[in-house]
Amino acid sequence: MSVEAQFIRKSGIFYRNIAIFHVAGKALCMVYSFKGILGLIQERGAWIMINKGMKKKLPIGIDDFCKIRTENFYYVDKTAMIRDLLNAWGEVNLFTRPRRFGKSLNMSMLKAFLEIGCDSTLFDGLEISKETDLCETYMGKFPVISVSLKSVFGANYEAALVQMSKVIGEEALRFRFLLDSEQLTEEDKGMYRKLVLVDSEHPGYFSTSEDALKGSLSVLSRLLYKHYDKKVIILIDEYDVPLAKANERGYYSKMVDLIRSMFDQALKTNDSLYFAVLTGCLRVAKESIFTGLNNLNVLSITMVRFDEYFGFTDDEVREVLTYYGLEDKYDVIKEWYDGYRFGNMDVYCPWDVISCCYELTGNPNARPRDYWSNTSGNDAVRHLIEKAGNEQTKSEIEALVAGETIDKEIYEDLTYNQLYDSIENIWSVLFATGYLTQRGMLRGAADEDIYQLAIPNKEIRRIFTRQITAYFNNMVRKNSKRFEDFCNALKTGNAAETEKLLTSYLYDSITVRDSSTQKDKKEILYHGLMIGILANVDGWKAKTNADSGAADQRETLWNDRLRSAAERRRGGISRDGYCDVKVEIEKEDIGMIIEFKYADHARLTAGCKDAMDQIERMDYTRELKRQGYRTIYKYGIACFKKKCKVVCEKEEYIPEE
Repeated sequence: MSVEAQFIRKSGIFYRNIAIFHVAGKALCMVYSFKGILGLIQERGAWIMINKGMKKKLPIGIDDFCKIRTENFYYVDKTAMIRDLLNAWGEVNLFTRPRRFGKSLNMSMLKAFLEIGCDSTLFDGLEISKETDLCETYMGKFPVISVSLKSVFGANYEAALVQMSKVIGEEALRFRFLLDSEQLTEEDKGMYRKLVLVDSEHPGYFSTSEDALKGSLSVLSRLLYKHYDKKVIILIDEYDVPLAKANERGYYSKMVDLIRSMFDQALKTNDSLYFAVLTGCLRVAKESIFTGLNNLNVLSITMVRFDEYFGFTDDEVREVLTYYGLEDKYDVIKEWYDGYRFGNMDVYCPWDVISCCYELTGNPNARPRDYWSNTSGNDAVRHLIEKAGNEQTKSEIEALVAGETIDKEIYEDLTYNQLYDSIENIWSVLFATGYLTQRGMLRGAADEDIYQLAIPNKEIRRIFTRQITAYFNNMVRKNSKRFEDFCNALKTGNAAETEKLLTSYLYDSITVRDSSTQKDKKEILYHGLMIGILANVDGWKAKTNADSGAADQRETLWNDRLRSAAERRRGGISRDGYCDVKVEIEKEDIGMIIEFKYADHARLTAGCKDAMDQIERMDYTRELKRQGYRTIYKYGIACFKKKCKVVCEKEEYIPEE
């Protein structure tokens, strides 16, 4: 029997490519061409079509659990978190994780499961559905207040208050039925009206007073408790965003007072509270906003409990890649987006994995790129580099970029107005916000939280290196005398002066350390530093790997050419065909070829000879000659850590008539 015939028999109604059938008691009309239909499955007595080849959509930027489950988006099942939370919850539970690790989606999931009137079918087939006793006890049994504070910021405190009023007002409007509740007094209803008072001059905004905001969550929970005779669950997502933004814009103390008052009334002295869950990036010190909150259960990135529920595990990533036919991309996705350790679990950044898979499903040749940093200003990395005035800190940054670990004590209790007061605090911020991760605790450090810190993956390493480059370029521009002297030495073939000034730049910069880093990558770092200097010269065209078309005068020391030689071969580019740096000064009819060598064991003289031999062997000057440059300088530069040696040969070229 044909699929069409089976469908007609089972559904009862079928006309051309329109099928009407029943699922869970609801009549659904679906438009299909039967081309590509795999077959029919029976579920709860209803027959449902399966469309062969139709893949679930990737949820780019979607953190609404209900939308993901009802609109055919791919979902990585994290519902076992509900089980673990309900089996071991504190009265106030704070999860701290870096941004883009699924905090908001998990909060949406909790709301969808716990709230009265929930759709239980959203959880069909998911891990939590196996916990029948828990589902019977908790699913759809509680009034839930759920707010996200990620949008609560403004140029000043008054603007931030407007945003907070909007967040609270929109959540309160979900409970309009309270105005008709027989369990509430007129006084109660009057308190509710204060939370939903719309600003007549600004439609869509609310006129909630500051005092009303401070008691808003407490009042709303008390009213819901009276109406339902059930204690309330409060979910507060991104609780610390208002504090971070206020600190940046100069109204931190006022925002601390507001948040502290809201939390104190809602989470500390609230008989209507069943339990609360908060998420954020940082665990803000108790004396700042959690004063007297003795019931706070902090679940940070160092804790084993719940370690697999924020971020994708390796098995989950493999499943995603298999589902979309991207198994061959596993190694590169692991290199770029894995490496975070929460508790004892190694996880990937889910935002990156989903974003990369989205691009790959549209373009199988798409290269991985930096998705994560586009969601932040990377202030913590910038502050670290700017404060790296001593050799110790420079050396530690160099070790991290080279793939090594450093040992640091981590302070998990910080306040936003002190985040960047010291290098010690900055290390802790970098750890808490995902720019660094841990590879274990230091042995023998039982009394101190000393961790072995590392950059988690290639994506974050690029963020570091770009910030280093930006800082270095700024430093070059500030010291105009040294900059001019270096350029004059370079364009006149003065090898000794070039060597002296380049060495001074190396000592001032944050560069590669002698580690297991591949030799060719070390060379790329040095010629990238040269490009970083020369990119600031008016009238000079400086290119790296000149004719590859992959770089221009703005290419810098830490760019995507840090891929391996194997990757370059796969991309069809052989580095041996191009010089490291080519410089053209058209007005002065001068061209330069600069070749770098990393000199193992400080064999600088031999390194220079190798560089000069390669320039001749590969005929790197041919393009400059073809363009008619009459004076050509050939530089061989050997580097070892922060030392260098420079040799130069001048070639006068007379074009044939």
